[in-house]
Amino acid sequence: MPITPLAVRQLEAAGHDAVHASQAGLATASDQEILEVAKREGRIVVTADLDYPRVLARSGAQGPGLILFRGGSYSDDQMLLLLDRVLTRASDLDLQHSITVVERSRIRRRPLPIAE
Repeated sequence: MPITPLAVRQLEAAGHDAVHASQAGLATASDQEILEVAKREGRIVVTADLDYPRVLARSGAQGPGLILFRGGSYSDDQMLLLLDRVLTRASDLDLQHSITVVERSRIRRRPLPIAE
């Protein structure tokens, strides 16, 4: 499930420096490459791809942070509403150093690094 490009506009409107992977020339990049760029640039990856937390867990990395949408397909409106909820709680979640799992009924946080 791709993340809606509308999320970039919403993040920018909230004062964040956001870029969609395709806009950054990373449309065909591996998950590892995207995580490396995100870490180098101090970004948080927003995704629904379950491979990202696995890569972070295997590497023992402390970042980049990850916002992971789980639980099936979301409409653009649903995704944007849930993303807004995450941003509202951002200071409580320490987004830069955690995997924030977003589901329809809850938001939970797993601090990084993750030990296997």
